[in-house]
Amino acid sequence: MQEAQARRRLCDVHRLVVKLGTAVVTTEEAELATSRVSSDGLGPTELARGGSKGPSQGPLPSRVSSDGLGPTELARGGSKGPSQGPLPSRVENLVLELAQERKAGRDVILVTSGAVGMGMRLLGLGRRPRSLGLRQACAAVGQGHLMAGYAEAFAKHGVVAAQVLLTQEDLGDRDRVLCVRTTLMRLLELGTVPVLNENDSVSIRELVEYRRSQGASAPGRVFGDNDGLAARVAVTLDADLLVLLTNVDGVMTANPKLDPAARRIALIEGVDAAALALTAGQSSCGTGGMASKLEAARLANGEGISVVIANGGQAGVLARILAGQDLGTLIPAAEPRRARLRYIAVAGRKHGALVLNEGALRALETGKASLLPVGVIAVEGSFDKGDVVEIQDGSGRVRGRGMVNYDADACRKLAGRQSDEIDAILGYRGYDAMVTRDNLVMGSS
Repeated sequence: MQEAQARRRLCDVHRLVVKLGTAVVTTEEAELATSRVSSDGLGPTELARGGSKGPSQGPLPSRVSSDGLGPTELARGGSKGPSQGPLPSRVENLVLELAQERKAGRDVILVTSGAVGMGMRLLGLGRRPRSLGLRQACAAVGQGHLMAGYAEAFAKHGVVAAQVLLTQEDLGDRDRVLCVRTTLMRLLELGTVPVLNENDSVSIRELVEYRRSQGASAPGRVFGDNDGLAARVAVTLDADLLVLLTNVDGVMTANPKLDPAARRIALIEGVDAAALALTAGQSSCGTGGMASKLEAARLANGEGISVVIANGGQAGVLARILAGQDLGTLIPAAEPRRARLRYIAVAGRKHGALVLNEGALRALETGKASLLPVGVIAVEGSFDKGDVVEIQDGSGRVRGRGMVNYDADACRKLAGRQSDEIDAILGYRGYDAMVTRDNLVMGSS
């Protein structure tokens, strides 16, 4: 695929997932400095002294702001100098861009990191604790303050932010995936920007990674600094584009800190072993790194979603990407979803819903069946022929979307009946199916 053509496609994006990683809210130098400091497991006594086993550093600050998201501020004793608001200015700028895209009619989902670093600062911990339990405690403390910062930042631009915390199990179990999808779709319909983060206070990700480092077997589904989380969310929501923002300009030919001749790779057509080999040693910040981003891109590409890896510190980064400019590394999907199915999947306004029995849902999700009237148990809302409606199960969970062949009144009359009865019921027979297979999108199919 020609790069110019692939870039032009980004102008038509309707739904995008933006992942804001640790590298965007801190600096690599501070992360490295922090990692070099030995950290013993700190107990309640040390926590009470501000996280130090040395002389007392005094109580926690009486006025706590959420501007210190990473080790940079921790290394400076929790101060960023002059007040810049609840979030660092570069994050505030990205929030402004996200709000602008939301107001322009695009569906926007933000996946963020930073809860552990926030908790460390609020607890006065000047170095990253080794104890998994203490890190999870930091996440529990920090998450609410982190979300408060995002909520305040979005509110400045007239947009409501909605917090959603996930664990790897939430996107590994089909029933949970459907619940997540339903919630996020409702939030998008309401005009909000969902702000997602891994629920580090109960996540086993770091424990799994430690066991792997010791050579033990462990479950395969680990997010990795939220890169995998962002990719799975993009798939769950049938997104058109996944944007992974980091602190470098994209995938490089070599580590730019070690090789001054390293250059940005503008286009990668397919993530293979050769592409992954390029990422060795390119990032030391966070638990993700460039290899994690390419793995996430491979997952998203497999479901027809294009990916851009770019520098989150560049001015107007989202607007420039969505304008098709040569920015970051573009990894286009080889087979993007057909235009009609993409419209059905992300139609901004749903007009109603068809509630199906379990047999009909199984047929639609495991085979190539169309939706026949006999599988419908209820019809909700008011819609016309050709409108997009949701496909729901009996509990109200969204299982898909489809373009209907009959209006709402006709669908109510036909619900639960056989297709050969259509003529007798309606006085005409346009289609045997309420929704034909080529006008149906189930889950992330």
